[in-house]
Amino acid sequence: MGRRRISSLDVISPGFGIDCLETLDELAIRGRTQFEDAGGGRFRYIPALNDRRGHVGFLADLAVRNLRGWV
Repeated sequence: MGRRRISSLDVISPGFGIDCLETLDELAIRGRTQFEDAGGGRFRYIPALNDRRGHVGFLADLAVRNLRGWV
């Protein structure tokens, strides 16, 4: 995308609920470097939801709803 001179790129990793060092290194650091070195413009890594209250509440609610009757 950098070679195509994309002026702005937002990157998100929806497969991860939290940022880990590997994700940050591969996407936020190396991805930015590759994109910018190839001639791309603004690069923005959008962080995962991590420990935000709404995210934790959503995961807890999802677990409670889907685990009913397992005990």
